[in-house]
Amino acid sequence: MNKLSEKPKRQEEHGDGRDDYECPQCKDTELIIKRDEQGNEIAVFCECRERKAWKRRFKQALIPDEFVHANFENFKRATQYQQSMYGMTLEYLNEFKKDGGEKVISKHNLGFIAVFGEQRLRDLPPHERAPMKQKHNNFGVGKTHLQIALAKRLIKDGFNVLVVSDVTFMDELIQARMMNDEGETLNKLLYGAINADVLVWDDIGKAKWSEAKEALYYQIINERYRKQKPIVFNSNEDRGTLSEKIGYAAASRLLGQCGSYLLEVEGDDFRLQKSG
Repeated sequence: MNKLSEKPKRQEEHGDGRDDYECPQCKDTELIIKRDEQGNEIAVFCECRERKAWKRRFKQALIPDEFVHANFENFKRATQYQQSMYGMTLEYLNEFKKDGGEKVISKHNLGFIAVFGEQRLRDLPPHERAPMKQKHNNFGVGKTHLQIALAKRLIKDGFNVLVVSDVTFMDELIQARMMNDEGETLNKLLYGAINADVLVWDDIGKAKWSEAKEALYYQIINERYRKQKPIVFNSNEDRGTLSEKIGYAAASRLLGQCGSYLLEVEGDDFRLQKSG
């Protein structure tokens, strides 16, 4: 049986006894021993360090598999609303800078929401839903693609980004609340969401409403609002229906912190065009 104190084996050695390191220069320690002008040995960071740090941040961001290849270059800008989304996102990106170890993080949120929300569609008589959805479609317009592209650029620039999908995330939080672990799991989830440099919240307001969820929405959004930490979010709800789904106090802070970075979007569903 392996003991915890034993160093785990990396990969099989080559026939010549040389380990198969990802970086043979530093043997994956991310440090190289050099000599200074006086001949003293000093440790310096290997050139692979930043690349590996980027990989770790990318893995921790929880980017959905569907959007692993999403970037600014492959975002389609065939329509005016796509151009507007693209231009606003690039303008928002300029509010982030990293000069050495110093991070400059935007104090604004960035949001893409619907003109006519999904909940409002559901409340219509059945025969009115389809034509109204066609008129005010907010699905498949590229909101998530563009915001994941933003997240990846920020990760590459050294910012800690957390990506959450609303239904999955809220279910995890509710389940964590019911666990008999003295709140350890819940606090860990909340800590990540509250303290990440940037929180990307996909499809916020999608989860079925409950009083417990509304309290969690408020806790996360209010803490980030208080710390002036940005939330990049998209929703298929509009201003009114989003407020009903996440709570009026949470929505007031979420939308109010956007400033000029809030865009109501509607247009063709490009997912349907791909499947056609």
